[in-house]
Amino acid sequence: MFIQTESTPNPATLKFLPGQTVLEMGTADFPTQEAAEKSPLAKRIYATGDVTGVFFGNDFVTVTKAETAQWDHIKPAILGAIMEHYQSGAPVLEGEQAASGHAEHTGEDGDIVRQIKELLDTRVRPAVAQDGGDITFHGFDRGVVYLHMQGACAGCPSSTLTLKMGIENLLRHYIPEVLEVRPVAA
Repeated sequence: MFIQTESTPNPATLKFLPGQTVLEMGTADFPTQEAAEKSPLAKRIYATGDVTGVFFGNDFVTVTKAETAQWDHIKPAILGAIMEHYQSGAPVLEGEQAASGHAEHTGEDGDIVRQIKELLDTRVRPAVAQDGGDITFHGFDRGVVYLHMQGACAGCPSSTLTLKMGIENLLRHYIPEVLEVRPVAA
């Protein structure tokens, strides 16, 4: 098994590409070691030490390191943990499947929310996934879209710029009712 790695815009996060499907659908975020309890793969990665976040996409795993850790020192152990997991035959997630990142919204703003979600799914999420992360919709209220950045995008120095200059401008261009985009914590 050959696992490729790619840097992300977040220097504290690396993207690992195991060459096979990680999640069939959706994404899964494990921002703490406790959250990783439902994932044998995430538990193995946290067990290597100096890991502060694990995120799964369709064909990638992003890992965020502790501020004091050096990639040269921890990368081999993470590669080994991913390889051991796939050789073990254990599932990536136990029990529930990954979240799709879609909050339901009905009412008078339902059509606007559908447009927002469609733009996020078709234009934004593929680009964010390229960087090893994901973005989830959390709500729309009085012209403000609330989004949550995950994976490599969480805590990335350029995530605020991405939200404001990229996503906000895109949504405002196509949906005049959108006035602003704000980040939310999970």
